[in-house]
Amino acid sequence: MNKRAWIVFLDESGVSLLPQVRRTYAPRGRTPTLRHRLNWKRASMAAALGYHAADHDRGPRLCFHLKPGSYDTAALIQVLEQVKVFYAEEPVVLVWDGLSAHWSRAMRAWVAQQDWLTLERLPAYAPELNPVELLWSAIKTRELANLAGDHLADVADAVERGIHRISQNDQLPWSFLAHTGLTIHPPPQN
Repeated sequence: MNKRAWIVFLDESGVSLLPQVRRTYAPRGRTPTLRHRLNWKRASMAAALGYHAADHDRGPRLCFHLKPGSYDTAALIQVLEQVKVFYAEEPVVLVWDGLSAHWSRAMRAWVAQQDWLTLERLPAYAPELNPVELLWSAIKTRELANLAGDHLADVADAVERGIHRISQNDQLPWSFLAHTGLTIHPPPQN
């Protein structure tokens, strides 16, 4: 592994106008109700959470992308173009799951032309190894909890508030990584 590289975990998730129902508090005898339009409009979001392989002081970096509909290979290549700019073409080792769009023929051909990018695959059925899964959980249990938006823009605004909250907190991205049990930096030698 390149010591100057960023180790970047990427994952996609979906949101919709259907609220993420969570437990809440209410005065005794007043059951809270959540009113929403039964609407299945969906958006997809992708996040790339990066940790520098050698320099802990460079801190974690979070790149985010939101789009209506779902991701296919072409849309993921656009996300990777954004990641390329975000990391200023520094070497990146991208770790992601086995989604078919991640390993399609078109994706492999595009990656073969990128000298800044190396791909690594997470083991099958191991979302607990991806810190971005914890990022999604943090947003869905706080900003999106019980949100009954009328438009996808309401949900997108809430997601962006969550991304901003997480990116402003230096400890949260490190805690996501620690929760996976993975380490980027070797412990100091005594």
